[in-house]
Amino acid sequence: MKKTLALALAATTALTTGAFAQEITEFRIGILGGENAQDRMNNYECMVKYTTEALGVETKLFAPADYNGVIQGLLGGTIDMAWLGASSYAATYLQDPEAVEPVLVKVNLDGSIGYHSIGFARVDSGIQSLDDMEGKVFGFGDPNSTSGYLIPSIEIPQYKDGITMDSGDYFGEVKFTGGHEQTIVAVYNGDIDGGVTWADGQGNWEDGYNSGALRRAVDAGLVDMNELQQIWISNVIPEGPVVLRSALPADVKATMTQLVDELYENDPECAYGVAAGDTLGFQPVTHATYESIVAARQSVIGN
Repeated sequence: MKKTLALALAATTALTTGAFAQEITEFRIGILGGENAQDRMNNYECMVKYTTEALGVETKLFAPADYNGVIQGLLGGTIDMAWLGASSYAATYLQDPEAVEPVLVKVNLDGSIGYHSIGFARVDSGIQSLDDMEGKVFGFGDPNSTSGYLIPSIEIPQYKDGITMDSGDYFGEVKFTGGHEQTIVAVYNGDIDGGVTWADGQGNWEDGYNSGALRRAVDAGLVDMNELQQIWISNVIPEGPVVLRSALPADVKATMTQLVDELYENDPECAYGVAAGDTLGFQPVTHATYESIVAARQSVIGN
């Protein structure tokens, strides 16, 4: 029988849930935007159970409408843990370097910890590359998204002279859709001509790759990938970190780090939901992995 994470933790720590209850009264997990709130909550429901068992306190999920809601929650102390994108982590760090600690990063099936920003359009649109996007409507997700804005805003202008992120320069219009799911659905429905989202770039296109927003959309029955095609791909981006609020008690941070680190081993189905698809789990990570993203964000956005 599969052991629960609570039992696994009990076997490797001498701390009791009673001790945790004396230090914190609840634990709050933030979930970045990008898909509808109910789906996000459902994917993390298993984490609620495991966290409550491990810490002995009530666990609450927060799914703000946009990325900034999670960032501000971490900065303000109303969210204790989140899986951030690299740019969202950079935004948090630039506003307060002491607010959070990156502890873990998702591992792909090939052992790598990177992913890509993927440009895509409908197959029947006649758009096969960025060369065909001139004068057309291009969609980005959230201003605080790494793959949904930061990296494309740097790399797409390098693709061809004359491309900028301003409406009317190269693209007829540049739109923020609000998140990855919104971008995917908008392209699929023909509301915009092309857009960007994130994926590990591994596995099969028709599955939405192994993990990422496209895989989420396929799993949710929102799109048929055979009706979409890739028109651009970024360089490798470091996967965003799982972060913990720095002010949390040390034993709470240690327990939550271990819980997430062992999530795939103990409950692959839960790990699939949390990690947006197939994964080998999580591994330790430090701020050093994101120094280039912090510098890029500071250069493009400022904070």
